[in-house]
Amino acid sequence: MSKVNIDSEMIGHVPVLIVSPVGREKENLPLIVFYHGWQINKKLVLTQGRKLALAGFRAVLPDAQNHGSRFQPSSDIPSMTFFNSIHTNLFEFSFIVNHIRHTFGEPPFIGVGGLSMGGMTTAALLTHHPEIDAAAILMGSANLTDYRNRIMMHVEQSDFWLPDDYLDLTNWIPKYDLSKQPETVGDRPLFIWHGRFDEKVPFGHIASFVENNPQLNMEVSFQDRGHLVEIDTMNNVTDFFVKHYQNH
Repeated sequence: MSKVNIDSEMIGHVPVLIVSPVGREKENLPLIVFYHGWQINKKLVLTQGRKLALAGFRAVLPDAQNHGSRFQPSSDIPSMTFFNSIHTNLFEFSFIVNHIRHTFGEPPFIGVGGLSMGGMTTAALLTHHPEIDAAAILMGSANLTDYRNRIMMHVEQSDFWLPDDYLDLTNWIPKYDLSKQPETVGDRPLFIWHGRFDEKVPFGHIASFVENNPQLNMEVSFQDRGHLVEIDTMNNVTDFFVKHYQNH
């Protein structure tokens, strides 16, 4: 039976799990950076990391800012901690990839994926990183601006407090909004999975993105499920990356 090696490491200031096939830990393997969701941590995407490693990839699973071993209590200001976590992921992606390059050499393939908040991170990264060869968005929104607007509407209805300059404080969001610049995907393969009954991340956001961009190279799976990724989806993600690495 094949086995994987799991190393808990610090890439600079970023705590990660690095999962690779046993006996191939020092090889220059194809790389997948896979991001966890809101209020969970890298250990809870380890099953996906194992599946990717068994398929021959090196999977790097970071703890986002404010999560896991970097845990900080969420701010009382709505969405501040959430968007800070995504923003920090965007800052740290190239830092992680650069470390892998210096340690093992230029990866023959770079994939990115994530679930929920990690799916939003993945969509945002596609707007600025042509070195990404393929990506998987699970339960995420490709429309960060509308997601921000949804939060603002909820705040107004619930009588919570937001700073008057909230839009300026989050002015990076439209620049990383994949729905506003789908052309940045180019012909890169994109796997999308979302449950139609998702109670946390609106299904309509990703459904509209898919409908509005038939020109993109997408593999889409919409199912009658809620906000939960199950084993069959993890297998599909692994198969997706295997196929496109082999075709790369």
